[in-house]
Amino acid sequence: MLAFVIRRLIGMVAVLFGVSVLVYIVFILIPGGDPAERMAGKNPLPANVANIRHQWGFDKPFYVQYVRMMEKAGNGVVPGKHGEFDVLRSFDTRQDVVREIKKGIPATMSLCIGAAIIWLFLGIVVGVISAVNAGKALDRVITTLALIGVSMPVFWLGIVMRYFLAEKPAHPLFPDGEYVPLTQDPVQWAYHLVLPWFCLAVLFIGFYGRVLRSNMLDAMNEDYVRTAKSKGLSPGRVLRKHVLRNSLIPLVTLFGLDFAAVLGGGAILTETVFDLKGVGWYAAQSVGSLDLPPIMGVTLYGAFFIVVFSALVDFVYAWLDPRIRPT
Repeated sequence: MLAFVIRRLIGMVAVLFGVSVLVYIVFILIPGGDPAERMAGKNPLPANVANIRHQWGFDKPFYVQYVRMMEKAGNGVVPGKHGEFDVLRSFDTRQDVVREIKKGIPATMSLCIGAAIIWLFLGIVVGVISAVNAGKALDRVITTLALIGVSMPVFWLGIVMRYFLAEKPAHPLFPDGEYVPLTQDPVQWAYHLVLPWFCLAVLFIGFYGRVLRSNMLDAMNEDYVRTAKSKGLSPGRVLRKHVLRNSLIPLVTLFGLDFAAVLGGGAILTETVFDLKGVGWYAAQSVGSLDLPPIMGVTLYGAFFIVVFSALVDFVYAWLDPRIRPT
């Protein structure tokens, strides 16, 4: 197991390095022309273009430019040695990109963790009920609702929920968006996030329910389940200990990758609709203003979480099923 973890960590570092190189190539190298002029925006002063060219090393070889880009991103985490301008800064607001991402992480984490708990719990409940009642009217109703949930775009569902539950009523049931820090008021923190949580979770509830239903129906026909029944175990015990337990293993991979994708940028529409001012909201604002440094920073942030959680999923999966560990 230790050798597997070490190899996976080495692979994770290699992937992160590859992603950083791709970010440099896509944002800096491929577009062509003088990147300093693109970064300076419309009608820039020559002095601004020269300043950007010097800060980013665009007058030097490409490998120096790559190192300078990573230094700027890293100096937002660990203070740099070359002054305050040696960090990744927005060209529109002149704010430190890494600092702004850090400010948005609490809102994004609160949204994603709460939604993940909801979709995992309700997805399991829906999948178990559907599998137990396979072929019956209840199963068909659940299947229809799951398909509706999977088919609804997040931005449309968020707008509908916000309008009918927070804006239109004379006495709204929920607040009209915005984020309240957990440390400031835990009750208002949860109250403001109820709608975003369910809006983000609806898509995954239906999908997880269908996947678990299929896994459970396959497991019910396995030999070990028939053996357990022949030993006289109660149907409930067979369902919990043999069918459900083994059917949940594939959901570990699914959940880890989905949670990483949502945390790494998949919640951008939900944050924008409900004005949560998390990392996704920051990314949307940066894309709208074509502000290149924040877009680069958010891309690296999203890649980091996706790669890290992918590795964690592999560790958990290898612990649950030793057969996948390479020899």
